[in-house]
Parts: sequence; structure tokens; C-alpha cells
Amino acid sequence: MTDSDGRGKHPQDLVAIFHASFHPTKGNTIDWSLKASEDLSLDHLEFSALPSGLHLVDQDVVYFTKDGQQGVCVFRRRKTAEQGHRGFRLSSLGVLLAKSRRPRPIRHVKGLKDILDALHSKMEPSGILEPTESDWEPARAFFEERKLRRADLGGAGDWHGWNEEMLGAYSDPLHPNPTLHLPHLLRVLGPSSLTLYKHVLGRKRILIYALPPVEVACILCHVAGDLCFENQAAWTGTDSPVTRLKGKHKEPINVLGMVTLVDLDRLEAESRTGRGWIACTTDAIFMEKPSYYDLLIDLTTSTPNKATRPTFYASKPVPPSSGSSRTPQYRLSTVRFAWSDVKLWNEIDRILQLDADDAHRHCCAPGDSPSKSKSAPAWTDAWRVYEDVCVICAGLWMGNWRNNSTMSYSTANGPENWGSVRLEGDDDLTANGAYVRNVGMGIEGRPVESSTLGISGPSTSKASRRTSAMSWSSGKATMVGSLAGSGKARQASSSTNPAASVPESNESYVTDSVEDEVHRRTGTTSALLQTFHAHTLFQLSVLEDLLSRQGISSSPEDGIETVVNITPKDILAFELGPLSGLDAKYLEWLVQEYAGDNVKVNVKRGWKDLVAAVFGYG
Repeated sequence: MTDSDGRGKHPQDLVAIFHASFHPTKGNTIDWSLKASEDLSLDHLEFSALPSGLHLVDQDVVYFTKDGQQGVCVFRRRKTAEQGHRGFRLSSLGVLLAKSRRPRPIRHVKGLKDILDALHSKMEPSGILEPTESDWEPARAFFEERKLRRADLGGAGDWHGWNEEMLGAYSDPLHPNPTLHLPHLLRVLGPSSLTLYKHVLGRKRILIYALPPVEVACILCHVAGDLCFENQAAWTGTDSPVTRLKGKHKEPINVLGMVTLVDLDRLEAESRTGRGWIACTTDAIFMEKPSYYDLLIDLTTSTPNKATRPTFYASKPVPPSSGSSRTPQYRLSTVRFAWSDVKLWNEIDRILQLDADDAHRHCCAPGDSPSKSKSAPAWTDAWRVYEDVCVICAGLWMGNWRNNSTMSYSTANGPENWGSVRLEGDDDLTANGAYVRNVGMGIEGRPVESSTLGISGPSTSKASRRTSAMSWSSGKATMVGSLAGSGKARQASSSTNPAASVPESNESYVTDSVEDEVHRRTGTTSALLQTFHAHTLFQLSVLEDLLSRQGISSSPEDGIETVVNITPKDILAFELGPLSGLDAKYLEWLVQEYAGDNVKVNVKRGWKDLVAAVFGYG
């Protein structure tokens, strides 16, 4: 769209701008603000803008929500000799956006950074401690230019598909959409990212624990919400989804961003809606409160000194003791990816490997080459070894024992490789081999300060292609393919331009143009989002067939309680594992969301059913 379509140079979707700072006796306070309406409350925003631990870093970006409205703030720490401040002044300049279908706070980050940098550069040389009213003039002009004026936001909050999202009128190549960080985040999380995907689609409560800087965790929240955004948001496009199933909720999973202990009551209220939420925090005490969430992702377990991936924990209820009437207790239990995730992961990994040679030119690439990194060599990464062993075992199990499986094995390099189990790429066990960026070095998604895109020129060494998964997909199984037992084809994303596909060769990616770099990353991201979207439609179509076979209506308004019986054979139709407890829970979540509260799930996992499913009987 152009300006003639009603869009100005900047989106007009702001309802408030504020400045929060830390006072040695008062604590976190909002010392300056402007609002589009006096009825708007800014209470407790100071805690979201200055979460605990942020005093350890010089600058950061924090995403948050307030009463269902998304916001973002830019944090700065500046030196001061003022008594009582312990050598530093802490402050954040933030904005609050109007409610819309697709809020995009990232569009205001660059402007906020420029204002805050200009303010500090003026105050520090002259020794000014507190800004005057005239010092806030740039912030007033910024707010006036982007203030809410129209109920439709001038199109700033509309949704027109992923291509418009990443390459549309308001896109900025120097400050790209957080969704473009998806490929790099998948590389860091590995196959366990599919555990996150299941919890997002199942509308569960997801909490990410991280140490400052928090921009990475905030971006992870938004990217996780994008995995199922197209399926969960009420569709208004010309093309309708293939499945007729409609979820109870018409809004996508709620991305809360940064939360603190002040938000405990809000988290409980959000949990009661059943819509699900994704949030991040720096308060370690949340790890002792597992009743507030269903999945915890601990980013602190991946550091330069620990060459491991972030740890995933599931919150599980503790059976009460006999005669106990206490409040139900919960505990954290480590959860990893399921064997059934391997097929989808290999399709995702195939797309990621097309971009492998440019891994060091990614938006979050380290300033130094991996050979200069102090991180442990690849062979010390026990987590990656664990993944490789599990993936190989999964291939042997599903390829040899279930020889009647309709799942296709790798024919990517010719039919002679059918059924082969192998790891792709060279087994480089030196420090120059496989490299995973860790917390503290700017884990996936965090822009490098020197260059937002982190493009440091062509890498002199070829990026490692070794991944923690085998290749068993032909490259078409997820995007296209027949549905066992139903005859339905998996459909591609209706909002993703088919032309935005990943090129066959990485050589075409080599370019010094920032815009070309963004277009390349857009192609990879679009292909990944299309894969998740197609897989979701596939599983929902299987669920639709299952409900229809058992004569169960998918209408949530039905008042009669019914039971869905799911056998191991039905679980296999979803391409899930009948031996996996997480997969069984995942199906229960799908039924609760897409079949209604009056439909109960009975997963049959008796030994006779399991044996029949494993060996293909029945």
C-alpha cells in the first residue's frame, strides 16, 4: 500500500508515551507521560519497563502488555555521581499501542532509541540530572505524529498475510519484523521447538525465564505466537481454511511479553480465559510457582560456559496425600521433544539447511567468527548428542519395526537412500564446527548493537551443516501429501505467497544489499511458517475426521456431554507417538479447543492397543 491508501509515513496507533525511572527511595516511578485519553491508566507500567536485573546491562528493549494493549520501551543505563544512585541512573522510554488485530510495537523502537539517545547525549556532558519540560519536546513530537486518530488505525493494525507483514509499507530493512528471527530461534531450540509449537497450538500457558538483557526472551514470545497465528486468528481473507473446525477462541494466543511479580493476579485472570498466553520474566521466584504456567523455558541453562540448549520444564500436578485437603501442588519436570516430532523437524531442518551457508550473516550473528569463540567445541555438547541418538533411534523404530508405515523416508538424494538413517553434513568435531549461539552472546533473535542486521560481510569459512536430526523427509511430506485414511491433502498457507520460497542454492543468497538480505530471510521464514501452517491444517483435518466418525458435533455450544475415544491407531493417524504421554496430552488440548468443553477425551493406551499399533495389527 502507498500513502494514497490511507497510510502515512508512520503508523498512527499510539495511545500513550511515558518515561519510567528508578528512584533510590521511591523505587520505579513514571516521571513523565502523555496520553491520548485521560481515562487510560498507566498504573504498574513502571515495573514492566524496569524489570528486575536490568541494572546489569547498559541498554535493552522490553516488550510488554497493559490491559490487553501491547507496548514496548527502550532502556538505558547512564553513569552518574549523584548520591544514592550507586553510580547509575536507570530509565526507560516506552509507548503503549491501541488494541488491534495485529499490533506491531517493533515499528516504534527505532524512534524511541533516537529520542532517548539524543536526550542522554544532551544531559551527560552538561551534568544535567533531571530533564526539563523543553527536553521532552522531541518525545511530544514523536507522540503527536503517531498518536491514534482513527478507529481503524489507518490500517496499521490490519493483517494481510506474512509477505505484507515482513515486506509491507511499514517494514524497515534496518529494523526487521521479529518474525524474521524464526529461523535462528529454531536453530537454537532444536527439535524441542516442536514442544513449544504443541503448547502454542494447544493454547497452554508458557513462561520464558531469562537473565538480562531481555530483548531476546521478548522476541521469542512474539515468534512463538506467530507459529500458529494464522490458524488461531479469525480468518477474514478470501480463501477459507481447509478444515471446518473452529476453535472456541477467535483471537490468537495472548503474547504478554515481560511480566513481574506484580502481575500474578493478571496471570491468574488470563489463565481462566483458556485462550493461553506466552510471557517472559527475569524473576527467578517464578520457578518456584509452577502452578501459574504449563511450560517453562529456561534460557539461562544455555550459556557460553555450558554448550547446551535451553531447558524445557512441564508443570505437573502432585497427587495429594490421602485425607489431604490442601491446595493442589505442582512440580517441574524436564520435558524434551517426542520421537513423533522427528518427521516434522526434518522438514524444518531441510529448510534451515538451505540457509546454512549464510548462518553467520544472520541478524543475530556474532561479531566474531566461531573460531574465535570461547564456547565449548561441538563434541562437548551433550544435548546435541542426546538429540542425535534419539533421532536415530526414532528412525530405526519407525522404519524397521513399523514397516507398514505410510511415512516416506528420504529420497532427497535419490531413491537409493530410501530408509537410510544418517546425519547430514561433515562431522566436524573441531571448534570451527557446529556452532550454537548462547545466552549472553545474544541468543537467537537479539540484534547486535553495532549493526542491527549483524551483517559482517561474507564468511571466509563454510557454515556447518551438521544438525541434530536425520533426513527422512522427501521435502514434500509436510507441504504436500496425502492424509492416511482421509484422502485429504495438506494445504499450503493461504496467506503466504507461493513465490516466497527458499531457493535451491545458497549461492543466490550472496549479496551485500541489506534489502536483498531481508528478502532472503523472508523467503526462509515464509517457508517455515508455511510448513507449520500446513502441519496444523493436517492435524485438524484428522481431528475433524475422527469426530465425524464417532458422530460427535464440533460445535462448542452443544449441551450434551460426549466422549471421544482415541486409540493408538488414531494417534498414529495424527503422526504422533502412541507411547508419548506428551502427544496424548496434546490431543486432549486440541479436542478441548476445537471440539468444545462438553467433549471429553479418552485416550486408550492399554498394552494390547499399543502392541497392535506398534506392529501394525488391527
